[in-house]
Amino acid sequence: MTSIPPATETSWILKICASAAPANSGHFDQQVQLLRSVAAYDTETSIWHTYIGTLDTRALETLQRLYEGASKFGTTVTLQPVVPPSTWRGPTFHDGGVPAAVAAMGAQQGRPLGELPKA
Repeated sequence: MTSIPPATETSWILKICASAAPANSGHFDQQVQLLRSVAAYDTETSIWHTYIGTLDTRALETLQRLYEGASKFGTTVTLQPVVPPSTWRGPTFHDGGVPAAVAAMGAQQGRPLGELPKA
């Protein structure tokens, strides 16, 4: 039986990814300006991304802008709890619930199928 690592030991952040929807050049430029205001662009994956470690004013503004992009342009937005990358210098969530467990297991992706999570 697979066990979930103790979540209380894991701080986590919310990784938000956005894929720009195809549109005519005028709308596409508007979409890019909106995404650029709250996220960074990864040229390798062609995906915009940002992280949230606390529900503060900046986080709410980010979520609102991404919602606006999705509703106005059809931008695809995904959210995933993750273990903070080593470069993260911001706040983190410390809830020991399900998001922390998902983040802990996600940090161990790439392990062979059937291999138990490392303690």
